[in-house]
Amino acid sequence: MSFLSASGCTGTSDTDDAPEQPDSPEPIPEGPEAEEEVEKGTGGNALASEPETVNSETTGQIQTLTVNITAEDQEYPAYISAPAEDGEYPAVVLIHSFNGLEQGYQDMADRLAADGFVVVAPQWQTYSRSPSDSGVEALVRSSINYLKNRDDVDPEKLGLTGFCAGGRYTMLFLPQVEEFKSGVAWYGFPYSGGTEVQPDEPASMIDQLEDPMLIIHGTRDEPSNISEIYRYAGELDAADKYFELKVYQGEPHGFMIKEGELSESFVAQDAYDEMVDFFNRTLSNPAPGNSSR
Repeated sequence: MSFLSASGCTGTSDTDDAPEQPDSPEPIPEGPEAEEEVEKGTGGNALASEPETVNSETTGQIQTLTVNITAEDQEYPAYISAPAEDGEYPAVVLIHSFNGLEQGYQDMADRLAADGFVVVAPQWQTYSRSPSDSGVEALVRSSINYLKNRDDVDPEKLGLTGFCAGGRYTMLFLPQVEEFKSGVAWYGFPYSGGTEVQPDEPASMIDQLEDPMLIIHGTRDEPSNISEIYRYAGELDAADKYFELKVYQGEPHGFMIKEGELSESFVAQDAYDEMVDFFNRTLSNPAPGNSSR
């Protein structure tokens, strides 16, 4: 089953028009980033080790900026948020939902930065609303390279998190990308795949999983039924893979972001705290299931 046919993240199908791919891609960030210039990459699959920073902003405890990350010879805008104080911090790649890099995800990145993480949130739909899994994986790997080239990132403490489609990508890429040490999958789709652009179901990668995963879900999630999450958890357990599962009674799909904004509900705050606690435990200390890779 394809992800798009079941996601419910949008009312638009995967056959809708996608942006034309320019010969020399120069994507324009949406929302607040549209008012900022972006930092240009230099070819290959990652930014140069010393890219030029344009119009970065430091506010209180955090510094934010927009960069262009190059993957497969295309440039993708990415929102960056980091602690303003000098130091070496754990870092997180944040994969937004099928609805795009809404303001709520940028606010969440800022909150994570205030809690001591460097965050990169690439806009994976820059050229297509439903890109191939291989294309998104290339972008995630280039985002890792960008983080590893920053002086304020501890390259041994990299985490992955994603929401909706990003939750599926977290389940799919955590077993395959060795740089990640743990991941948090929010209302993902473990059995979505089997198409030309999405050939693999995340559940098919369970045997390769070596790092701890936190799964966050709601019982009233219609696009990704909770029964599928319990099934996935059962398969993880049978394979002796370490995971934690946090289920919120009555919560629907996408409960962290409401109308594009970060929810301030009790459940949303509690779920956010669960993610931060999980990353603090698994990135800063040896975690159950974390291999020596």
